[in-house]
Formats: sequence, C-alpha cells, structure tokens
Amino acid sequence: MEDTYETIRKHKWSIILSFAIAFIIVFIIMLIVGLGDTINILMNANWYLILFLILMEASIYLIWTYRWKLILSTVNEDIPFGSLLAMLFASDFGNNITPGAAGGEPLRAYLLTANNKTPFEIGFASVTADRVFEFFPFVIISLFAAIFILGWNIPLYTKIIISVLILISLFFFAILLYVVYSKEIAQRVIIRIAKSVYPFFKKLFKSELTISEVNSKITYYINSFSTGFIQVIKDRKALVIGFILSFLMWGMDILRIYICFVTVGVNPPLIPLIIIYTIGIFIMLVPLLPGSWGIREAIIVGLFAVIGVSGDVSMSANLIDRFVSYILPTIIGAICALYYGKRIKDMKQHPTNNPKII
Repeated sequence: MEDTYETIRKHKWSIILSFAIAFIIVFIIMLIVGLGDTINILMNANWYLILFLILMEASIYLIWTYRWKLILSTVNEDIPFGSLLAMLFASDFGNNITPGAAGGEPLRAYLLTANNKTPFEIGFASVTADRVFEFFPFVIISLFAAIFILGWNIPLYTKIIISVLILISLFFFAILLYVVYSKEIAQRVIIRIAKSVYPFFKKLFKSELTISEVNSKITYYINSFSTGFIQVIKDRKALVIGFILSFLMWGMDILRIYICFVTVGVNPPLIPLIIIYTIGIFIMLVPLLPGSWGIREAIIVGLFAVIGVSGDVSMSANLIDRFVSYILPTIIGAICALYYGKRIKDMKQHPTNNPKII
C-alpha cells in the first residue's frame, strides 16, 4: 500500500500548485482584513504562550500515539512507542498535503506493515478504529453546533451549508456503525453508492481504477475495519480508555484554539468558539485544497465577525494555530516520511540485509 507515496510523486506539481493557490487566497484575506494590522498583531503576540501551545500540541501527539498503541495491544501487537509516534507524524504529513486529509491512514498502516511485519489488514483496522474513537466526541460536538448555529444571525445559505456538512458527517458516522454490525448489507449499499458516483469521480480525478478494483478495495477495507473494530470493542479497558483519551484530545484542541486568541490579547466566548472550531474541522474535510487553506480562513474570519471578533484578530489567531497544529507537524512528518521512504526503498533493494526501521 504505497498509494500515498505514489500519489505524492505523481501529483507533486499539482500539490505545489494547490498550496500556491491556497496561500494566495490567505494573502487576499489578509489584505481584506488588514495586512498591516494582522502583521502588527502577530509581531506583538505573546511568544511564551506560543511556546506553551507547541508543548500542548506535542502532548496531543503523545496521547494520540498512546491511544493507537492501546488499540494495537488488543490484537497482540507490541510496537515501540517511538516507532508509532514517527509513523503518526509521517501519516499526518500525508493527510496535510492531500486535499480532504485522505492520504494518511493507508500510509500509516503500510508503514506499520513495513516496519514490524504487522499484517496490513490488522494495521489498517487499528488505524480506522483509532479514527472512530476520534469521531465520537466530534459527533457530540457537531450536534450541539447544529443546534446553536441555527440561532445565529448569519445568512440563511450559510446555515444551510453548515447544517448539510454536519448531516453528511453524521451520515458517515452511521455508516461506520452499520458496517460494524451489518457488514454484508453495508458492503452492498456502499458498493451501490460507489457505482453511482464512480463515473463522476473518474472524470474529476482522472483515475485509472476500474469499478471492479474500487469494489474489491471497498470490500477489503470494510472487512478489515469491521474485524478490527469489533476486536477493540471486546476489550472493555481499551474501549473506555480510548474514549477518555479522545475526549481529552478534543478538549485540548479547543483549549489550544482559545489560547491562540489569548495570545493576541482576546478572550472569545467559549460556546461560539467550540462551534466555529467544529465547523473548521468540517471545512478541512472538503477535498478542495490541502488543509483547506484559504477556505477555512475565510469561513472562520466570517463566523468570528458574527460574535464581534475583528477580522485581523481572528486571522492572526488562526495563523498561530496553523503554525502550531499544521506547519510544524507537517515539517516533522515530512522528515519522518522521507526517512521511512528511503529505508523501505533500501530494504527492497537489499532484502537480505532487512534493516530494522525505527
């Protein structure tokens, strides 16, 4: 499963172009809200708090790694903590540079297989189970967001778009649960949906995959996910700890966003902050630009304006958050991905040496 590496190699210029377009959009937004004011706010930000934010983000990654290790322990896979952390950063790099954050999970499972000879289906199941743990608090927060957003004084079309995004997210969550408990029926439903949208996405992404290959991938991933997640559910200790860690990580994420505003001298109201943060997560899932750069910024600036936070302030806080939670992890992830890519290539060229990948 080197799909992510191959995708990056084949589409490197389109990825670079996507980032260029995204940063142009961000620059235009900064011009609109006040480029000089934004730069001035950033120059006067509390750099001690920014350092604290970096340490907080590091703590989130450590908790995330521990949760993944916990999941792997339910299938008797004892992987060194440092290895899992490096793989997590590498997979996050794949997510961050591909639109819709779609490239990281297969890469994480592949690295686990190449590193520790873990069967790919087990690695993929652990990764999907890890994401499902993350999804539970997201669903709960999304429901509250949907209720509160309807009472905001924003254009009707904005309410409709946000509500539709939330409903789509809940729909996919329902499908995930359905896959676990009714695997065969879920396969038929998803394959039917895939057949109906296949011609559109084939033209859009110029994919060479045939519909039979898509169907076999769907069947494989559903079987892997269902088997792996059921295994995790059977372990009550892992289940409870996994959920606790997931809510802790989401709480730390929201606290990080709040501190980003405190860093530039503003204390935003907490409930609207949580709602806007949730909407920002939805926007990052839209497969348009890597990390939804530019799109997320425009929507967040607009929504914070509704609650009385000026555009230059919200833009500055958002850029600090992007630096801490996107740019730094992407740089670290790129180093890890390049390292693993080189070592795996060496292993294939000299299979008798079989070097251990850390």
